[in-house]
Amino acid sequence: MSQKVTRRQFMNYSLMGVGSFMAAGMILPMGRFAIDPLFTESSAGDMITTSVKIDDITEEPVSVDFTFEQKDGWYVSEVTDFAWVYREGNEIIALSPVCKHLGCTVSWATDSANPDRFFCPCHNGLYEKNGANVPGTPPRGPLDMFEVGESDGYLTIGAIHENELV
Repeated sequence: MSQKVTRRQFMNYSLMGVGSFMAAGMILPMGRFAIDPLFTESSAGDMITTSVKIDDITEEPVSVDFTFEQKDGWYVSEVTDFAWVYREGNEIIALSPVCKHLGCTVSWATDSANPDRFFCPCHNGLYEKNGANVPGTPPRGPLDMFEVGESDGYLTIGAIHENELV
């Protein structure tokens, strides 16, 4: 004889099945979100090649543009940034243009009273050529530095880090 399923058992099985599918529909995306960073490739050590030749870099800081891909969630965009690059002896220095006071953009030799310093127009902040903040001006710390390198005679710029010159 075959066993009959009662209405109560049928409702139990149906609700349990539907509930299981609903729970799986919520838990699987959360699990994917949690483990997805483990499978992505890290690009923190990548160097970006610029259009400036190493031989063209002088002791006067110049603005060097570089472009990189930035990923925000699932949106990938191309970002253009720049660094202040100059030569100090045999060493090439690349400084961040972001003021440590409020994040404004600093410029080289634009203040007539301080022609050989970086100047922040937001609150008259001053930095020395090596990125050290001038005492008595608003910046709280020195300008950050970029890693620099060479690829086929062209300047490469890498990750940003704290200033090692001061």
